[in-house]
Parts: sequence; C-alpha cells; structure tokens
Amino acid sequence: MRTYNIFISHSWTYGDHYDQLCKMLSESPYFDHKDYSVPKDDPVHNASNDSELKEAIKNKIKPSSAVLIMAGKYATYSKWINKEIDIAKKELSKPIIAITPWGAKQISTTVRDNADIVVGWNSSSIVQAIKEHCL
Repeated sequence: MRTYNIFISHSWTYGDHYDQLCKMLSESPYFDHKDYSVPKDDPVHNASNDSELKEAIKNKIKPSSAVLIMAGKYATYSKWINKEIDIAKKELSKPIIAITPWGAKQISTTVRDNADIVVGWNSSSIVQAIKEHCL
C-alpha cells in the first residue's frame, strides 16, 4: 500500500478542524499517509522573520505529494494560507485539495480558485481526491 505524503494547511485558530481531519485520515481504511504539516509545537514558529518562516514552510511542503487546505471563509484572510498556496502552486507545482469544512455554506474564493479539486467534509471523498491528485 502506498504512503501518501501530505501537507495540511490550516489556521491554529481553527485547530480543531485540523485535529478532526487528521483523525479522519488516520481512521480511513486502506489509506496510509505521512503528515508534513506544521504542528503547534514545531520550531518553525520560532523563525525570526517572515522570510525564514516562508522558507521553513516551503521545506515542509517540498516532500509532500499534495497540499490539503481547509477552505473555510477564514482562509481568504489568512496571510500564511495565501503564502502556502503560492508556495504549493507557483514554486513547487503541488496539487491543492480544498476541503469544505463541515456545515460550511461558503468557502474561500482564494482557496477554491487555486484548488485542483474541492471536496466535502467526508473521509472517503478526501482520500479519493488524495489518491487521484497526488504526484
């Protein structure tokens, strides 16, 4: 079984979505993955400036086969999610899988416009998108 390397872009303000998504992926049958995301306790947060932080995030995205982005409306206003999109699409040519948060009626237009696919908050849809779009 293939192991899929993924980077999950997320806001720590909405960390529970990240935790729930990680749990869904871990519990998905016939699916193995390695998460290259930036956890709260990662020293990447100790970067002394935006340039260092961007480079640290880029190094996290580089080994990933795809970038998953929680597509809630908050993502439109997130400085770092927008930078992660630029790194993934323009610098590293990584596919972006946008995930509509559970119960969301609207999603970020920035994320939607840059996504290779938009899927709902459903583990089988997310896993299928990863399998189809991973490099």
